[in-house]
Amino acid sequence: MFERLFALETTGIRLGLENITRLCDALGHPEHTFTSLHVAGTNGKGSVTAMAHAALHAAGVRAARFTSPHLADVTERFVIGARPVDPLELEDAANYVLDRADSPPTFFEATTAIAFELFRRAHVEVAVIEVGLGGRFDSTNVVAPPAGAITSIGFDHQEYLGDTLEAIAFEKAGIIKPGMTVIAGAMPDEARRVIGDVAAERGARVIDAAAGALVRGDVQGGRATLVIDTPEDRYGPMTLALRGEHQAGNALVAIRLLEAARRAGVRLPGEAIERGLTGVEWPARLELITVAGGRQVLLDAAHNADGAEALAVYLARWYPNRLPLVLGMMRDKDVERIIDRLLPVASSVTATAAKTTRAMPPEELAERARMRASSVGVPLEVLSEPDPVAAVERALAHSDIVCVAGSIFLAGEVREALKRRAILR
Repeated sequence: MFERLFALETTGIRLGLENITRLCDALGHPEHTFTSLHVAGTNGKGSVTAMAHAALHAAGVRAARFTSPHLADVTERFVIGARPVDPLELEDAANYVLDRADSPPTFFEATTAIAFELFRRAHVEVAVIEVGLGGRFDSTNVVAPPAGAITSIGFDHQEYLGDTLEAIAFEKAGIIKPGMTVIAGAMPDEARRVIGDVAAERGARVIDAAAGALVRGDVQGGRATLVIDTPEDRYGPMTLALRGEHQAGNALVAIRLLEAARRAGVRLPGEAIERGLTGVEWPARLELITVAGGRQVLLDAAHNADGAEALAVYLARWYPNRLPLVLGMMRDKDVERIIDRLLPVASSVTATAAKTTRAMPPEELAERARMRASSVGVPLEVLSEPDPVAAVERALAHSDIVCVAGSIFLAGEVREALKRRAILR
């Protein structure tokens, strides 16, 4: 199943809107059949997308979301209502879309167009669309939303987006359309200035998520219980479904985005927003899974420096005695900066690799971890184990809880193995 779709993975990444524009035109512009909310950002965009979608669904809106990449199954990218799309429906839509392409699209161009077609067929009212890469030339940027969000600006994908925060912010700000309301999360001042300038040029409105807002609460057991006041409403007290102190900031961005959607005519009571934040599921983001014997695996998809920093803050607070870390990364990531943030909160490192050609070989990753540990004076055992499941088993032999991080692909592979109980002997 999906052979034609997965065959497109060899086309790699091709930024630009020409192909997706022609494809949407050939399809009769399914992206115009629903209201869209567009979410960009270096980190947090997936969490905000999931929160916003969950709130819309809780409000009884016929809602959908499109996210990327998937953890284990491509159907995860296309959620309508509470569930991923049925595989047979996806295959039918994929064939329909690909039959109308005048030239081979990239995998992401194809999945973007397929999402639009699926949402049209399902009579979706509102779809929350996560940017894949950057924003300006991302395939999702053919939508014309009344509101969107830029969650954060940090270093990632510099080979496509630029080597400065200003350059990266400019690419993310490419989602801004005339008349649109854009919610800006916490970010450096230089990035915020760029976004403000782009919005001013295009006649759009930027709302700082923190402006006029008050967030109060505490974190217990890794989850934040909050009361959030905005200029429009009060939310809480509520305990966020997603773990980590950083999710408080994501929750605030999601709330302000949903308020902007409400001003644009989407029916969305405050209690539905609360239910979305407290009931959302977003796997492999500080997800704690219990396996045999009460042992636990903490899965996190952190794959850049800012994500690693958020994970390190969480581990330092809730696991001060440090955890064994199973680490796998892609070759194109800033390995040293990620390792530097995680070494101080790890008791050991087992380097491994997801089953993708993009993955850094475990021995190379282990050697780089050893070098960084030596250079900063952190005494740490660093091992190498090519098979991710065996790496987790090896770490669990010495601890009741281990952390798996460094790659969405790794997190998905390990999570799927845990679901199948393949990790247990």
